[in-house]
Amino acid sequence: MTSAIARLNDFGQSPWYDNLARPLLSGGGLQTLIADDGIRGVTSNPTILEKAIGAGAGYDEQLAACAREGHSIEATYWEVVLADIVTAADLLRPVYDATKGGDGFVSIEVSPDLAHDTEGTKELAQSLFDRVARPNVMIKIPATLEGITAIEDSIAAGINVNVTLIFALDRHRLVIDAYQKGLERFADAGGDVARVSSVASFFVSRVDTETDRRLPEDSPLRGHAAVANAKLAYQLFRDQFRGVRWEALSARGGRLQRPLWASTSTKNPAYSSTLYVDELIGPDTVNTLAPASIEALQRGEGRPRAGTVAEGLDDAERVMHDLAAAGVVFADVTDVLEREGVDAFAASFHDALSTIEKRRAELSP
Repeated sequence: MTSAIARLNDFGQSPWYDNLARPLLSGGGLQTLIADDGIRGVTSNPTILEKAIGAGAGYDEQLAACAREGHSIEATYWEVVLADIVTAADLLRPVYDATKGGDGFVSIEVSPDLAHDTEGTKELAQSLFDRVARPNVMIKIPATLEGITAIEDSIAAGINVNVTLIFALDRHRLVIDAYQKGLERFADAGGDVARVSSVASFFVSRVDTETDRRLPEDSPLRGHAAVANAKLAYQLFRDQFRGVRWEALSARGGRLQRPLWASTSTKNPAYSSTLYVDELIGPDTVNTLAPASIEALQRGEGRPRAGTVAEGLDDAERVMHDLAAAGVVFADVTDVLEREGVDAFAASFHDALSTIEKRRAELSP
């Protein structure tokens, strides 16, 4: 493998593709990314799905069939999504097998309407996991306070979990603890912890967007908060996955809950197109790459090298200190980002439902 994307694997980082729609599956695009660019996982996105359905990109036959069978709009959404997830999981199964269950995952998120509903999240997570019935599926659960318990209970039930919408270090710590508690409970119940996997999706670019908004145009701190926050999150990960507690789980086959860098496309055109790729490379990490980042790396715009995520920790601490001195309350930044993230996911979900309803009406005889 020689592409810049594939080289991330050489540095211990797994590149995943943040884009799942039927044309990618049926047209061979995902298979090419796996073979040529070393893509090792996929995450689904309601926004991408909504656009693909609206364009009639391969979904019409299934939408019409669901209408004939009397499925509701939301039931149709899950039928469509699950069909894509199963296909993607099967395409990635050779990666899962080759890495002995360490990679090759496809992620599907629970309804964003359940972001503050612990019991509803747990029930839907179990239902989706059972319906996909593939060992390499991860259920996406947001790291809201209500989600933390659902994450622990889902891990304790042997469900692979992609924890989403993590912005703050304190919340990341709770996520790690929930994962380890879940594994301990699963192991105590006789489960094989080696078959349970999880990633902690730490969102990146949005941190700069919100922090920069609170800084003067000429502030030297602009464009530095996101990378600093992520580097400190990686240090937290390394600290929490060592010591007696983790060693006991590791001895039973427990897997690390890898940090996953999400939202890594650069939003500000003044910043490097691969800023959040180049600066966050390290062992036992994942980077979910949107199409824009894939294309930038394929054009040779990236400068990937080993271990960048562990570099400059003193600088990262200094950035956070200087932000506080400049009057930026970072806890408020992350609180705002979590609320906006939940709202944005919910909006995308409901947009997808509306598009399905519209498309079904257009297909009706």
